[in-house]
Amino acid sequence: MRSIILAGGVGTRLWPLSREYYPKQFIQLDGLTLFQKTYERAVRLSGPDGIFVVTNDIHRYLVRNQADELGYTLDDAHLLAEPEGKNTLPAIGWAMQRIRNTDRHATAVVFPSDHVLGDDALDQIRAAEPLSKKYLVTFGVKPTSPHTGYGYIRPGRTLSVGNLVEEFREKPDEKTAQEYVRKGYLWNSGIFLLSTDCFFAELKKYQPGLYAALSGAQDPDYRELEAISIDYGLLEHSKKVAVVPLEAEWNDLGTFKALYDTEPHDAEGNVGNAEYLSARNNYVHAPGKHVGLIGVSDLIIVDTTDALLVCNNRETEQVKHLVNRYKAGNDPVTKFHRQVHRPWGSYTVLEDGTVYKIKRVTVKPGEKLSLQLHHHRSEHWVVVRGTAEVELNGETRFLRKGESTFVRSGTKHRLKNPGLIPLEVIEVQLGDYLEEDDIVRFDDEYGRK
Repeated sequence: MRSIILAGGVGTRLWPLSREYYPKQFIQLDGLTLFQKTYERAVRLSGPDGIFVVTNDIHRYLVRNQADELGYTLDDAHLLAEPEGKNTLPAIGWAMQRIRNTDRHATAVVFPSDHVLGDDALDQIRAAEPLSKKYLVTFGVKPTSPHTGYGYIRPGRTLSVGNLVEEFREKPDEKTAQEYVRKGYLWNSGIFLLSTDCFFAELKKYQPGLYAALSGAQDPDYRELEAISIDYGLLEHSKKVAVVPLEAEWNDLGTFKALYDTEPHDAEGNVGNAEYLSARNNYVHAPGKHVGLIGVSDLIIVDTTDALLVCNNRETEQVKHLVNRYKAGNDPVTKFHRQVHRPWGSYTVLEDGTVYKIKRVTVKPGEKLSLQLHHHRSEHWVVVRGTAEVELNGETRFLRKGESTFVRSGTKHRLKNPGLIPLEVIEVQLGDYLEEDDIVRFDDEYGRK
């Protein structure tokens, strides 16, 4: 059995923790990230060589770095970086094509990368493998409440394992959700078990254009594919869809309400490190700060270095609409944290003025930035940890802790860490324009333009 991990979402409902360039599946919540937990789950099912990851192009180095942190090396052929998001059916189809090109009759389980899933689920997935030879298998979760944020599945005729699917229902209002729960509908978990034979036979029948694009040995022209979910594009049309009840811990952690529900509460129902006086059922995430709540209830309070969210616990689905407002104004707060991850390491914006910007740049051992220049800014570098190898207009020198150099605008330059420990540099930028698009790259190990 192979595993496909879908790691392309941006998690707008968990803003400001989740940003476009560092979304929720890659955020460390309790030791490991959700992506890393999913990866380890996939290893137990498929072994380290049977995992395929589909992600956005901007996240491929996050995927590789987080797999490396677990001690695994993800094969280049198993890391599928979408040039643009096309929803779940093209993503799954592309991975299934890669799998079929090496094994014509394989089976693959599809995991979203941002779900909590109990270990009991793995045995249930294995037990459903024979069913996948004839059916497209989805896994349903017995509802614990009339949740309006999930899709629902209506089970039909009983099969050897699970049931035939009678219908899929979209996210309902609360009254409709209560009716679904009463009638025994299941939450749609977004986890699937697919054989290449059944998947491509049904794809040919209901999505012939996508089937044709995925039929060759070469990767599809991804930008030409239609953006469509596996639910809309395939499962809601096919007569060969089965649902298996998943009797295990499951949560998609799509909202702060979901995070609140899964974390330990105090006697008054509060979650998070704060002082609570006559306060009940609140969620607080404000690392590094003293927080006090008095006389308030049902609040979500999330504080980061550059953004603060306060909302009612019952309105967490609306956070995505708030994010859309920021996006409409081209505000970078939806894209980046103060700390921005790059393939060579990361940088953190310490102070941002109108004609200057101060960053802490961290370069991983053995890594180097692109050979580049800036037209509108100069930079002053001070090494605070490790050893820096600096190239300026073709000349190379080494800087140690406490030493510095000046990079004039228009100068070709490159920073490298030749050492065995992380290199940390304080970078002071000066100029009338300090944005990241003022970079002209001449040579880059990571294929960036």
